[in-house]
Amino acid sequence: MKKKGWRFKNKEIVYVKEILDTDISPVISMNEKLEKKFAKIHNQKYAITSNSGTSTLHQALYSVGVGHGDEVIIPSLTVAMCGFVVWQSGATPVYADVCPDTFLLDPEDVKKKITKKTKAILAVNLYGLMCDLTKLKSIAKKNNLYLIEDCAQCFLALDNKNRVSGTVGDIGSWSFERSKHLSTGEGGILTTNNKKFAERMRKFGGVGFKNLTASTGKGKIDRAKFQNPKWIRHDTFSYNYRMSEILAAVGLAQVEKIKYFVKLRVSSGKKYHEFFSNLKTDIFIPQYVPKGFKHTYFTYPVIFNGKKYGISWKKFRDTFVKNGGDGIYAAWQTVNNETPFKKARKRGLYSGSMKISQSYGWGKTPRAESLQKKIMQFTTNQKNNHEIDLQIKAIKKTLKVLKLLNF
Repeated sequence: MKKKGWRFKNKEIVYVKEILDTDISPVISMNEKLEKKFAKIHNQKYAITSNSGTSTLHQALYSVGVGHGDEVIIPSLTVAMCGFVVWQSGATPVYADVCPDTFLLDPEDVKKKITKKTKAILAVNLYGLMCDLTKLKSIAKKNNLYLIEDCAQCFLALDNKNRVSGTVGDIGSWSFERSKHLSTGEGGILTTNNKKFAERMRKFGGVGFKNLTASTGKGKIDRAKFQNPKWIRHDTFSYNYRMSEILAAVGLAQVEKIKYFVKLRVSSGKKYHEFFSNLKTDIFIPQYVPKGFKHTYFTYPVIFNGKKYGISWKKFRDTFVKNGGDGIYAAWQTVNNETPFKKARKRGLYSGSMKISQSYGWGKTPRAESLQKKIMQFTTNQKNNHEIDLQIKAIKKTLKVLKLLNF
């Protein structure tokens, strides 16, 4: 029996109906309302909605001028789309290793991967925890690089300087995919304080309409001009990455509740943390949260050392589900070893910069490759503490059944 949904309720329905009642007229712009609300929450001048968190990254790279012959440094322990968008921009993804305790981009390895062709650093704030953006920003500034934050899994997190995720780099990028803190099913949004970047992102994702600006995607045009056959509509090669008004209506209702959603995830994460931290075993090692940082727990990630005790990752997961658990997310395969990149490498589809930077086989980011096999992500998107208690109960039962611990 499927669980009844709880995230999309009254306001979402009201706003969607409001749009449908106008025959989806441009008179009411839910996209503009969503952008203004999101920008205000993050104290940013500009926000641009998009149809996915992958599209937003593509727009961000375009806006800072990433193109053919350039290199972009990304962590190898992240989603494949971070590599896809670099490749689609005509650039070469260069993979840096991660810190063994936070699982996040290692600033020291980033330094080693910088070449004359490096254009930007894509810092992925993974699982709900911010990277060491103080160090990464310093590295970017020293080397005249752009810093882009991927916050798909990191809403309203804080670093030790009380800065909000997505506001430290030149551009912040978020996903509104169904599993995220805030969801429209699919969708995304960008923020920046740079007017030039904002306009370039909006035009690149908005079919290149020349009348689009940093501040608005409504694209108001005098009817007499628009209906003139001599009217030139576009001034930029672009894509159609626009968010629909219906999804923007859902997003507006969701962003009005974002602090509530984040609070739920944090509460779930703290319950998991209390449980795992008090286990007298090294079967699980929780992700390290540096002093002063606020984690907003897209998931609760741990290193699973079951192999040491003769229990495989899959065996634990299957037993957990059998005993009432909702399931466990694995870490994505390291990007450089996903099939499309292996095929591209063999076919020579990358530019010559790849040969200069690094080869793309196993062992080039050893910490990421080791962690990827061991990371378990326990879900935090339950609607209340009772449901999290049931997950913890299932973990206890699993440990007992597998004779790892006795409760």
